[in-house]
Amino acid sequence: MKNLIGALIIIVLYSSCKSKDQAKLPILGEREPVTKTIDGKTVTDTVYSTIPDFKFVNQYADTITGKSLNGKIYVADFFFTTCPSICPIMHRNMLNVYKEFKNDDNFRIISHSIDPKYDTVPVLKKYADKLGISGNTWWLLNGTKDQTYQIAKNYLVSVQEKNPQGEYIHDGYFILVDKQKHLRGTYDGTDPEQVTKLIADIKILKAEPVMTVAK
Repeated sequence: MKNLIGALIIIVLYSSCKSKDQAKLPILGEREPVTKTIDGKTVTDTVYSTIPDFKFVNQYADTITGKSLNGKIYVADFFFTTCPSICPIMHRNMLNVYKEFKNDDNFRIISHSIDPKYDTVPVLKKYADKLGISGNTWWLLNGTKDQTYQIAKNYLVSVQEKNPQGEYIHDGYFILVDKQKHLRGTYDGTDPEQVTKLIADIKILKAEPVMTVAK
């Protein structure tokens, strides 16, 4: 009986270690096969889409580009400061992510305003102060409307200009991006359980082997 119990413990421990080793997030977005020759052998590899370079300004009037995120895991979302519905809920939930990783210099949050005309640098700074965020962990970004709406497509997020009722419409997703600028997860920013999962998935990404950083 003792031998049986011991064997079961070993199996459980092995299964636990194996599941941890195999924990890996999918890569989302478009992909294409690329065939190349290595050491005389034909090899087919998969190339995944990445977030293209960009140029925005944050709440401190600092210029933020894709290179500012090189070597970092980050979460992106889209909002506007006068949003009366989902944005306040999203960013209250995002505060949990911010507090969890605010001392990690290899992690960032970037929130793109979809109302750049109103959400100027001073407005974004005031919004950040109201949220209680400081430092460089969480950047609130202002760019041209075309820049913002175009990059939303790369994040697989839907945003729309003001409708006839004068309202902006956008998805409430938090997008998880790895150090190579690949999309690794989408989460409903209004759902606390989804945000808890996001935090857990960030930790999974942090444990992944180091790979070449996207340029």
